[in-house]
Amino acid sequence: MMGNTRADPLSLHLDDKLSHLSGAHFECYIYKVHDRLRRQNERAYEPEILAVGPYHHGKGNLRMMEEHKLRYLKLLLERTNERSVDRYIVAMRKLQERAQRCYTDSINLNKDDFVEMMLLDSYFVTELLRKFTITSMREMHDPIFKMDWILHRIWRDLMLFENQLPFFVLVQMFNMTKVPDPRDNIIDLVIRYHYCVRKQYFCSNVPEPERFLSASNQVSADDVRHILGLMHHITTSSFAKKLSQRNVCDNKKRWDYIYCATELHEAGIKFKKAKNTTLVDVKFINEFTTLVDVKFINGTLEIPEVAVEEKTECIFRNMIAHEEHLQDTAPKYYTDYLTFLCCLINSPKDVSLLRCCGILNNMLGDDEAVAALFSRAVGCVFVFRDDFFYYDVFTNIKAYCRQRWNMWKAKLRRDYFNSPWTIISFLGVVLLLLLTVTQTMLSILAYSCQK
Repeated sequence: MMGNTRADPLSLHLDDKLSHLSGAHFECYIYKVHDRLRRQNERAYEPEILAVGPYHHGKGNLRMMEEHKLRYLKLLLERTNERSVDRYIVAMRKLQERAQRCYTDSINLNKDDFVEMMLLDSYFVTELLRKFTITSMREMHDPIFKMDWILHRIWRDLMLFENQLPFFVLVQMFNMTKVPDPRDNIIDLVIRYHYCVRKQYFCSNVPEPERFLSASNQVSADDVRHILGLMHHITTSSFAKKLSQRNVCDNKKRWDYIYCATELHEAGIKFKKAKNTTLVDVKFINEFTTLVDVKFINGTLEIPEVAVEEKTECIFRNMIAHEEHLQDTAPKYYTDYLTFLCCLINSPKDVSLLRCCGILNNMLGDDEAVAALFSRAVGCVFVFRDDFFYYDVFTNIKAYCRQRWNMWKAKLRRDYFNSPWTIISFLGVVLLLLLTVTQTMLSILAYSCQK
């Protein structure tokens, strides 16, 4: 009797969904940006000129680069003396299923379209990286290298969280077209392109790429998931050593946010540009001085120079989106660094103060624009975590500000020693007070002697 019972249609529908559910979800690592972040600034996550991978494939405003992708593939065949792409199509078909499993969201492409897209995208990226460093491989009239704006737009788009290719696909295609040049190493080429473009087009304080090429020797291509992940690892590898030297707070301790730069300055804290250090290596130093057996504490906040330009918010947001999908135990360096900057910068006055101290290199034009940038970025950060990178710095600053003498000293300096004229006036008042006291004492002594 039970065997003849017809199954509920809803049960059949749900069973069908379960049967089609992939068991390889853990292989996904190229995600779409969470709506919470996207709503804050959608443009920061959208490619401007180049789409790689399926998420932005076929968008009308990105079609200009599709012809360049075909042109680069044709030039590759000419360089390798091949007449057909058949060898590469065969290799890409073997990678198709594994590559498709790397993307979390559904892909509206059939197998052939997906293979074609991955082939064109991967060879465009690998050949671009080669041509950028090995200049002899460039064509004389290649528009990508003739128009300055294209290279840094491409760099910006390759650093987007959604605009990524599985790195094993790039490695496979790269190895199939090796050239006899010692610089032809895909990881080194990515690093050179990243740092050279940043230095050339954005800020002069970007270190030379050779400083980071040594770190690439410790990176295995098998451990790299995509270009954004590689650059996150390279730029934060030196931070890990510093993290091990810091005291990480535990669940019993609690840290609190610090005041903005202007308020810290009014509390007596000095700002100093740190030299020859990494971007996130911020230090708070207590200097002790003694005057007439009285000990004074002078707090100095040392911060490496940071350049704020057109792409700063975009890079920070996509690095933070990447960090949100790392394991919970992985340090969130960019998230913590942006938290620190958002605490310091609340208004144009804070920007002006840090700029005058040589800490902030404003390339946006005015202080209001920089303040607005960090005001928008607040939504990305400000999450209490036990492994906050600046726990010690924040704790020491808060302890300094709680000492009343530091507040009084800062108020005295601000009200009476902020210009030569106020100093002269203050000294005049002190001298007049001393003369009055001296005259009073002399009068008292003269009166006593008369008695």
